[in-house]
Amino acid sequence: MSSTRLPPSPTPVVDVHTHVYFPRYAAELRARSSAPRILTREGADGKTEERLLILDGEPGSGRPVGPQYWDREEKLEFMKRHHIHVSFQIHGLIFFPRNAPATLAQALNNDLEEYCASSPEVDGFPGLKSLYGFGLLPLVPHVPISSVIQTIEHIKALPHVSGVIMGTMGVGNGLDDEALEPVWKAIESAELVVFIHPHYGVDGQAFGTKPNGHVLPLALGFPFETTIAITRLILAGVLDRGALPQLSSRIASCIAHDPVVAKRLKHDARYYLGKLYFDAVAYGSEELAFVSETIARAESTRMLFGTDHPFFPPLEASQRWQSVEDNLRAIRDVRSWNESARADVLGLNALRLFDLKY
Repeated sequence: MSSTRLPPSPTPVVDVHTHVYFPRYAAELRARSSAPRILTREGADGKTEERLLILDGEPGSGRPVGPQYWDREEKLEFMKRHHIHVSFQIHGLIFFPRNAPATLAQALNNDLEEYCASSPEVDGFPGLKSLYGFGLLPLVPHVPISSVIQTIEHIKALPHVSGVIMGTMGVGNGLDDEALEPVWKAIESAELVVFIHPHYGVDGQAFGTKPNGHVLPLALGFPFETTIAITRLILAGVLDRGALPQLSSRIASCIAHDPVVAKRLKHDARYYLGKLYFDAVAYGSEELAFVSETIARAESTRMLFGTDHPFFPPLEASQRWQSVEDNLRAIRDVRSWNESARADVLGLNALRLFDLKY
């Protein structure tokens, strides 16, 4: 097993945003004929290679798939190289086959618990494991809500699974769907953290026909997708009921002057943005400062460090990852943050959110 010995640090560095694709799940993706899927093709060197296709029509036939997607030793080595003490795992993509989704969810959540529970303790921070995770819910159209709630109860009993990951579609009609009300109540009762992660993007017709690689569907499409989903949650009053952004002032003004929603919410729209947490995968200090001061409205206390591993690797395996270095530099260079604030964003906020102690 890889050593997790890192240079001395007064506080832990916690990565709240990494992905893992267990063999059980990779097999499901290989069996698919449309995105998301893993396809096999002949590489430039004439050898067979696997590629992960997240969106249909993705340029370059997706990204190469290898052990970094499921091998725990590679995950721990990545963490050691970048001085990360604790890493939270997100199951691959938000996808379930309609056939027996609850059975697959339970099996994958058990895989996740074993993967994390058997990880090494963090050197210098007794009581902390190297790995924790977000469980999966079987959110597909027509799934019995009782099955989703049973999965929540199962996740609650897993000591190293501290939350759930959800896509923006819910069971087909978005996260503001009234059918999900019992799900939000069950999540709140179980005291689980919800990680809302994009996958579907937005209507690609808005991006035109000029080839621009991944820039428009990922760099713009994914943030637009989650912004719309969160705004719909706010407008539906879900956050008022205890379950559980650049346009915050304009949204607030529109709500105040809209007879349909003006009396539905208990607070100004900007209030709810300050109740959310934001991962700091932004790659720029100016962007982080804007989010923490204007959107989160709580300085650094709602910001969490993340890497999005294993995506955006360097060209050479021995290199430190530029995507990670850019995120760390951005956190370091936010002018309004002192050393205490940086320590919060790098790890202490996450430890408090997930109630992890050392």
